[in-house]
Amino acid sequence: MNIFIYDSFLNQKKYDRLLARIETRITDLGLNGKISRLSPTRNISETINSELRRDAKTIIAVGNNKTINQIINSLAGSQVPLGIIPIGEDNNDIAKSLGIESVESACDILSARLLAKLDLGLANQTYFLSNVSINNQGTVIDMNKNYTIETTEKGLIYIFNLAGEQIKFPPNVKFIPNDGLLELVINTRGNKKFFTKQDHQSIFKIKKITIHNLKNQLILDGSIPLATPAEITAVKKHLNVIVGKNRNF
Repeated sequence: MNIFIYDSFLNQKKYDRLLARIETRITDLGLNGKISRLSPTRNISETINSELRRDAKTIIAVGNNKTINQIINSLAGSQVPLGIIPIGEDNNDIAKSLGIESVESACDILSARLLAKLDLGLANQTYFLSNVSINNQGTVIDMNKNYTIETTEKGLIYIFNLAGEQIKFPPNVKFIPNDGLLELVINTRGNKKFFTKQDHQSIFKIKKITIHNLKNQLILDGSIPLATPAEITAVKKHLNVIVGKNRNF
């Protein structure tokens, strides 16, 4: 059975018409199943685990990056695939990276059921699918206890599993989200004192690092805060995902 997990923000009346359109479309495609609506008091982990015990065929996140992150932290390691129907323009870059650009295309992609087995990142005990980010200032990166990296310049540090739209990369940089590696990107802003306004990037392929910052938290998948120190590792091919043909890998 297909299990559609509706995020709690979709309980607002303004989404009623859109959800009715989605439900009509998935019925037309023969994808109908069970709808499970989240609320602030409902435990998503218990919901997912209960559906997995009932032999769910597909778990479908209806919402945004935060919805996806919550679901993957219960679905990781399972053979049951994750499907995505993105709602809203903001905080939905995971869907775009997977080639899912709209509600309409999402329903067709679910029907086509093209599967990819992807890596996940793991920050302490929390998984992420796309990336983690943190401010440069005050951050110390322990590169597998061989050496450390620290920068005082303004900017953001990213660790990518899926390439997103956050920053532009050189054309020769390829992201492969099933190679057992993550991409560490240190992005610093140009210093006006030295007449340069261009951002600078340092890119490293990593398997494991530890990040420290006394003042700032990591942000997982653009949504979930996590205090440091945090050990970040790649977990190879740990999630089945339904993807579109226009994915960026």
